[in-house]
Amino acid sequence: MPLIVITGLPRSGKTTRAKELEKYFIENGKTPVHIVSEADCITRSGYGVKESFNDTTKEKQIRASLKSEAMKLLTKTTLVIMDGTNYIKGYRYEVFCMSKNARTTQCTVHCAMTVEQRDARRKEIVESGSDDDLDAETFDALCQRYEEPQDSSRWDHPLFTVYGGEEMDLAGINSALYEQASLPPNLATQNMPLSATNFLFELDKTTQTIVDQIASARKMGVDGPVEIPQAGMQADVPSNMSVAQLYRHRRQFLNYVKMHTNVSSDISKIPAIFVQFLNTNTNGA
Repeated sequence: MPLIVITGLPRSGKTTRAKELEKYFIENGKTPVHIVSEADCITRSGYGVKESFNDTTKEKQIRASLKSEAMKLLTKTTLVIMDGTNYIKGYRYEVFCMSKNARTTQCTVHCAMTVEQRDARRKEIVESGSDDDLDAETFDALCQRYEEPQDSSRWDHPLFTVYGGEEMDLAGINSALYEQASLPPNLATQNMPLSATNFLFELDKTTQTIVDQIASARKMGVDGPVEIPQAGMQADVPSNMSVAQLYRHRRQFLNYVKMHTNVSSDISKIPAIFVQFLNTNTNGA
């Protein structure tokens, strides 16, 4: 049932930690344990490591494959360990929503590196010189793009950070996964209804209206939260967020809804769900 999301730069010891976790939980009777490996996804794709991180389309395919495999394995009786870079906070949020929908506990293990360790790994990469393997340029780009997990972010909490040479807090991880109650799905992570013939039309119209309300309030000089009457709550988005950014979040919401469907047709929940989605995704909290 629990999910462990491992995150870290290449060569930070993620796979070693994943195997250490697998051994610990098996020895403590928490079986079955499944490791879902980003490296295995890359191997099956045939792209190669460099290509998988340098080509945006292919990188998205690898992430989708990793998430899809974890989702298939995530049940009430299994422990799933996602072994990958998982360096984008938005992607970790998607995984967080997945585990909430499955009503399971989750924690994040950050395989961190000191500056000295990172420099040593870079030197190893340069000396290896394989055409299909990671090169120094790609490694440097990933270092710049990496969005470190924060314990203050709900999708990264609880967070266990471990450096090379340190021991993991295995007991703490066990407690976080097996001694805490799983979080129930909230409005922003529940499956959306698509069975009503007018649902997609209402979904598009309602979200467009809410974006227009926020944009209009900003034009009138409202810097704080914007009251959305039909949602029964306020849209608490940053005052400096542009209309283009709001539309980007709206597209993300629409795509999420289309991917997570059920047989209900209650369209009255759309405003509140969309506003909660905006509040969660635009404030980094």
